[in-house]
Amino acid sequence: MPASHARQQLSQNANTEKSEKNQDYVKWFRNAAPYINAHRGKTVVLMFGGEAVLHPNFANIIHDIALLRSLGVKLVIVHGARPQIAERADLLGVDQQFEQHLRITDPKTLMAVKDATGSLRVHIEALLTTGLANSPMHGAQIRVSTGNFVIARPIGVKEGVDYQHTGLVRRIDTEAINRQLDYGSIVLLSPVGYSTTGEVFNLALEDVATQTAISLGADKLITFTEDDGLLDTDGSLIRSCSVGKVKELLDAYGKQEVDHVRQLLLRAIIQSGENGVERCHCVSYQSDTALLQELFTRDGAGTLIAKDHKEHIATASIDDVGGILELIQPLEEEGVLVRRSRKLLETEIDRFIVLKKEEVIIACAALYPYPEAKAGELACVVIHLDYRKGNRGERLIAAVEAFAKRQKLEQLFVLTTVSGHWFREQGFIETSIDELPEEKKQMYNYQRKSKVLVKGIA
Repeated sequence: MPASHARQQLSQNANTEKSEKNQDYVKWFRNAAPYINAHRGKTVVLMFGGEAVLHPNFANIIHDIALLRSLGVKLVIVHGARPQIAERADLLGVDQQFEQHLRITDPKTLMAVKDATGSLRVHIEALLTTGLANSPMHGAQIRVSTGNFVIARPIGVKEGVDYQHTGLVRRIDTEAINRQLDYGSIVLLSPVGYSTTGEVFNLALEDVATQTAISLGADKLITFTEDDGLLDTDGSLIRSCSVGKVKELLDAYGKQEVDHVRQLLLRAIIQSGENGVERCHCVSYQSDTALLQELFTRDGAGTLIAKDHKEHIATASIDDVGGILELIQPLEEEGVLVRRSRKLLETEIDRFIVLKKEEVIIACAALYPYPEAKAGELACVVIHLDYRKGNRGERLIAAVEAFAKRQKLEQLFVLTTVSGHWFREQGFIETSIDELPEEKKQMYNYQRKSKVLVKGIA
C-alpha cells in the first residue's frame, strides 16, 4: 500500500474513533439529563476527611464540586483535619492524648487545631477560586462563604477525664447558611465550633456534617472514603442498602474491631438517615469519576443508602397469595389484567415481589424469566389506589430489576394496554412484537393488542 493511502486510512480510522467517542458522550449526556434536573435546587452536604485533601485526586473532586454548583445544586462542604492536626501537633512538640478514641484538646493542642483547620480552609477556598483558562473551572466564579455557623459546647468531664477544648455541636445557624446558599455561595465548614462565651472547640468532622445535614433538612449527605463505598464484612462493595443494613454492618464492624473512623462514618449515615435525610451516598475520594458517576448515572459508583421506610419490599411467600388476589382483583374485573386463579398464583408465587405496609400488601409485581433470550417479563404490576402517590412504583421496579439482575437477565419487557405512559416514565421504550422472546411471541394475544415496552438492565 502506498504511503499516502496508509496515511489516509489512518486518518479515517482516527476520525471514526473520534466520532464514536463523541456519540458515547452525547448518549451519556442525554441519559444524565433526568438526574441533572432532579438535583437542581436540592441541598447537599459533602463530607470528607483530611486524608481526602492530601490525596492527589482532590483537585478533581473540587472540579466536580464546582460543576455541581454550576448545575444549580446548593452545596455545604464539611472538611476534616485529623492528619493535619496530628502533623501540626508534632511540629509544635505537643504530646497528643486520646481517651475513648477522642482527642483531648488542651490549650497547646488547640493551637495545632486552629493552625491546621485555618490552613485547610484557605487551601480549599483557593482551589474553589481557581479559574484559569483551559482548566475545568474556567469561568465558574464560585463564591465561598465561611463563618461562625457552628455553635458548640464542651464535652466536659467524663469518667474523670477532662476533654477541655474538645466539644460537640450545640446547634447549626441554619438561617445564616440558607441565606448564603440562596445567594449562590458554597458554604464551607471546618471541624471547629464557637461558644457564646467566645471559646473555640475542636469538633468531630462527622458530628458537624451530620448535624448540618439534619438541621438544614438536606436532601443528601455525600461522604467520601478511601474505599469504593461501604464494604460488607467480606470486603465486597455494597451498591445500595437501607439504614437498617448499615446498623447491621456497624454491629459486625464492632465485633471485628474495625478502625474507629470507619465506625464514625457509619454512625453519621445512620444518624442522618434516622433524622430526616432521605439519601446518603458513600463514594471514594481516590476515583476521579466517582462523585459524578454516583449522582448522574443509574448504577452509580459507590453506595446509596436510603432512609428506612415503614413499608418494606420482600419476595412473596405462599402466605401472601390471598393479599395479592385481593389487590389484583379489581383490575382483573376491569380487564386491565389477565385473570389468575388462586391455584395458578400459588404455583407462581416465587415469581412475585410485594410491597407491604404493616404486613398488608399494597403493591406487587412479577418477573417471568426467559433465560435463553436473557430477558424477563415484568407482569402484574399493581399498586393499591390509596398508595399511588410517592415513589412506590419506582421502588417496586428497582426491586424487580435487582431480582432480574441476580438471574443474569439483561432486559425487561412489559405488555400493557393502559399503562404505557407510566412505564415510559420508568425508562421503558416502546417496541414491536418482533422484539419479544420467541416463546412469548407465540403466546401473544392479538385480541388484547397490548403494547410492548422494553428496558435494558445495566
